Amino acid sequence: MNITLIFFTGLIVALIGVIPPGLLNMTAAKISLKEGHVRGVMFSVGVCIIVLVQTAIAAIFAKYLSRHPEVIHILQRVAFVIFVLITIYYFFIAKSQPSSQLQPKIKSKHSRFFQGMFMSAINMFPIPYQAYMTLTLGSVGLLSFEKLSLASYVAGAAMGTFVMLYIYMFFFDRIGTKRIISQKNMNYSIGTITGIIALITLFNILKDF
Repeated sequence: MNITLIFFTGLIVALIGVIPPGLLNMTAAKISLKEGHVRGVMFSVGVCIIVLVQTAIAAIFAKYLSRHPEVIHILQRVAFVIFVLITIYYFFIAKSQPSSQLQPKIKSKHSRFFQGMFMSAINMFPIPYQAYMTLTLGSVGLLSFEKLSLASYVAGAAMGTFVMLYIYMFFFDRIGTKRIISQKNMNYSIGTITGIIALITLFNILKDF
């Protein structure tokens, strides 16, 4: 397969996953605004390094699952339940909880780099998301599980994450005045994505009957 096409496929998939305003992209934007563009970029690079590892893990997991379809059926049902619970949480529970804004006193570029790595590491959502998307792309013939193909996809996913973080940094002055950055709207955005994934998963489950 064309590794360039696979690279951009990974880039687009990652872009979609990072579009909703969340902790990582909003933190990158705020750091860039308050401490300078360079520190925002350093934070984003730290995030993307972990995303690279997480996507590689997800791709390896998806490759294993592609060889064991009986496991996929079980995990589809588990994933459906998990995504439904996450959707319910972000739509009906998280919005009512007061959010505390922590302002860590981190000044050096290297500290922002490691902060990006840490915050990305505790965000485990990319692993199930990328595993699901990798399996889906493989099932429709847009991705093969060869090493070069997976490496191109993983690199594209890391680049796609960086591009979206950079877009948030660049346009933060414009979006900072809008309600999109409110905690309530962040929760709705995340809940909408997990809800859509839950519906797609339910469709795939019903299709097997």
